[in-house]
Amino acid sequence: MDAKVYELLNDQINKELYSAYLYMSFADYYEEAGLKGFANWYNIQAREELDHALIFRNYLQENAQPVKLLAIAEPDKEFSDFLSPLEAALEHEKYVTSLINAIYAAAVEAHDYRTMNFLNWFIEEQQEEEDNAETMVTRMKLFGDDAKALYDLDQENLGRTYSTPAPLAGE
Repeated sequence: MDAKVYELLNDQINKELYSAYLYMSFADYYEEAGLKGFANWYNIQAREELDHALIFRNYLQENAQPVKLLAIAEPDKEFSDFLSPLEAALEHEKYVTSLINAIYAAAVEAHDYRTMNFLNWFIEEQQEEEDNAETMVTRMKLFGDDAKALYDLDQENLGRTYSTPAPLAGE
C-alpha cells in the first residue's frame, strides 16, 4: 500500500474515534437539558463513528498494514442553545467528508483501486450524514422555538434505532 494512502487511512481511525467522542458530548448536552430524543440521536451517531473506526482498522489489517492508534483529542465545544450542537455536527460532517475525499484523491494518485473501492461506501455514507445533519439544523430552525414542536422533534429522535453498517455486518 502506498505510504501516503496508509498514513491517511490510519489517521482516519483517530478522526472517527474523535467524532464518536464529539457526538457523545452532544448526547450529554441534550441529556442534561432533558432532551432524551436528541441524546439518543447522538448516542447512535457516536456508535456509528466507532463502527467507522473499526471498518478502517479492519481494512488496514486485511491489507497486512499495521494499525497505530493515536491519542484522541478532547471535544472542546460548549453550547448555550439547542441549535448549536446541530450546526457543529453539520460542520463536522463536512470536515469528515473532506478527509474521505483526501484519502480517495491519494488513492487515485497511487492507482490504489482497492482503496478507492473501499472508500465508495464512505462516500455514500458521508452524503447521508451531511443530509441528516442539514435536516436536523433546518428542522430546529423552523420548529425549535416552539415548545410543543421541540417536544415532537425530540420524540421523533427518540425513535431512532441503531443498525450495524454493511461493512461490519458482512454484506
